[in-house]
Amino acid sequence: MLRPVRSADGLDDYLQDPFGRYLAGENFIHWYASPEVCGFTIWGRPGESQISRLTQVLDVELAPALPHVSLVDARRIEAPDPSGLSVLVKYMAPRISGFAQTVRRQALVRPEGLAGAVVGGFYSLVSSSYPTRAFADPLEGLGWLGRPEAEARALLAELDELVLQQQGQSPLIGELHRVLRPRLCEELNLADVAREMGMSERTLQRRLRDTGTSFQAEFNMVQVRAAQALLLESDAKLTAVAAEVGCASLQHFSSLFRKHTGESPSAWRAKHKPAP
Repeated sequence: MLRPVRSADGLDDYLQDPFGRYLAGENFIHWYASPEVCGFTIWGRPGESQISRLTQVLDVELAPALPHVSLVDARRIEAPDPSGLSVLVKYMAPRISGFAQTVRRQALVRPEGLAGAVVGGFYSLVSSSYPTRAFADPLEGLGWLGRPEAEARALLAELDELVLQQQGQSPLIGELHRVLRPRLCEELNLADVAREMGMSERTLQRRLRDTGTSFQAEFNMVQVRAAQALLLESDAKLTAVAAEVGCASLQHFSSLFRKHTGESPSAWRAKHKPAP
């Protein structure tokens, strides 16, 4: 049976006694729900320093750790950072045989779109020494790892809440963004979105208002974040990025992007996109 996880008091404390506990970093949470089940959740745009911190924590899964299954939940990654991935490759390369001794099976939950392709391609380079499989749904991933559905749902609900706490985001907004992300190019119906979130249209509007925001404001925020990921991950023209995030025209997209970031899309890309 998986136990609820509680926070560890720093890296040394976690490495010494990880079971039933978690350790949070700037862009990740590593957790041990039992001696046989662990994993980490990672989000946003983790760079070199964040991945370096994660690699320090990953030592907890090496011997003398017991054989275990692992869930890598990367569905919230917005844009993989090449320098961060390089750090992870350098960490994993000399330790692959060590992880093969303790990791019996590992499930990867990939992000959508181009970020998912990048993460999946990298993952295949560092996980070939034990059975792995990629999933779009973490519940399916935990099922493949042999966890009963009720147990898996309870664990995921707890982990999702921890992630939202770390991000400083309310559970309602996090769930709304999750529903909106794959639907930016669709004719969105507020009632359909509310229904998928398990509430009425009126209830969703009221709860958003109580949070100090609105459906349109959060939809625009998701559009801008998706656009930022595309601008970093690809060389797509701005017109293509605009269409991909559901903007009717380049002018509309540029205006929306500038409103949220204070910069034009081209200026933002020039400032933030890593050099080849």
